[in-house]
Amino acid sequence: MAFKEKYEQELSLSILREIENIPDQKSLAQSLGCSVGKTNYIIKELVKKGLVKTKRFIKSNNKKGYRYLLTKKGLEEKIRLTKVFIEIKKKEYEELQRELYKDKI
Repeated sequence: MAFKEKYEQELSLSILREIENIPDQKSLAQSLGCSVGKTNYIIKELVKKGLVKTKRFIKSNNKKGYRYLLTKKGLEEKIRLTKVFIEIKKKEYEELQRELYKDKI
């Protein structure tokens, strides 16, 4: 898996994990350590894919008046990406263990 694809998957997973708990894109971007523009782009893509839906608060005319909710498909994708992430981390751990073992010999 290419670095960029891996990074995008990890960022998408992070957004799917946090999106319902953080009130706005700026706060979400800060918690993820990336730009608001990048966060906005990924959220729009997740909405297009049907993984996230937006809900506008009644009587809200500003951009902060939106809430993001995971769809059933989004929850399934969150679970799938979590499994992928765990497998990647297991492989990285095993590789580090092999390198440490080689250095001891």
